[in-house]
Amino acid sequence: MVWKCFIYKQKLPGQFGINSIYKRKMRRILHQGFLAILISCLFLSCQSNSSSPKPRGYFRIDFPTKKFLHYQTSCPFTFDYPDYAKPIADTSKGSEPCWINLEFPQFNGTLHISYKEISSEKMLHQLTEDARDFAYKHTVKATDIEEFPISIPEQNVYGVFYNIEGNTASSSQFYLTDNTHHYLRAALYFNEVPRADSIAPVIKFVNYDLQKMIKTFRWTH
Repeated sequence: MVWKCFIYKQKLPGQFGINSIYKRKMRRILHQGFLAILISCLFLSCQSNSSSPKPRGYFRIDFPTKKFLHYQTSCPFTFDYPDYAKPIADTSKGSEPCWINLEFPQFNGTLHISYKEISSEKMLHQLTEDARDFAYKHTVKATDIEEFPISIPEQNVYGVFYNIEGNTASSSQFYLTDNTHHYLRAALYFNEVPRADSIAPVIKFVNYDLQKMIKTFRWTH
């Protein structure tokens, strides 16, 4: 009986000692595991930040308030244009009277305007076909080309507006005619590498000016 009690008493300290060692080992393992996980997370987060591409940013464009002026010279047409644009006579080689460059200095762009006096129906047909060809020359880089007919019977103004989407040198072109005597063609170009995403707000802004020009366009004789 005494021996059994002794054994019982000897077992208790042994059991408690094993539990203490086991608990210390477990705490050490957990602690080491926690540190390993923490270091792995920090390593992965740093690695992902350095390798993830940053979104492309563009300069903010401050658009001017729209105010329009009236263009009128000895040429047989008039129209309204924004006061932040400058109409300058085209003096380049091969230019003709009443050819105009409507420059947009703030946007580094130019609306090239050419005028022809029509002498025959055949000539008119050729000019309108040329305008279409000029627009569709951008097909290689254009994602889409839309044609919008222009018809203002009360002013005897007819034509087609070409909206050219994509990374193209020219984004907007149009021609106007009275179908008998006059023909005018205009093409908008920006003097920089074409990037549709960055220049889209400018194109939208200037296209409003082109619509205003068309709506106020008049043949004078």
